[in-house]
Amino acid sequence: MNRRDALVAVIEALHAEIAALKSNDVAGLERATGAKLAAIEDVRRLGDGPAGPELRQLADEADRLNETCRIYVNLMAANVRRRLQLLAGEGGTYAKGGFAYA
Repeated sequence: MNRRDALVAVIEALHAEIAALKSNDVAGLERATGAKLAAIEDVRRLGDGPAGPELRQLADEADRLNETCRIYVNLMAANVRRRLQLLAGEGGTYAKGGFAYA
């Protein structure tokens, strides 16, 4: 395996993570995350020598996808936090157009 192949594997795993997050597929997310971590370890093991334009482009794509995953996770966490606040009576009441805070 070379660095290009390892980066492609990272990108494929990130696509799988995003799909699992979108569908709330916990088992799929676990598999995709494991594949991503293994591919990242392959990239690390292969070294960090000079990267040509193709490798830089692949690394940029992996970074963009990773940021997308982070955004999904943060949105999901905020949604859960909001629901828990409402259940605990700490979040105000819902009014047309949004939440009214007491």
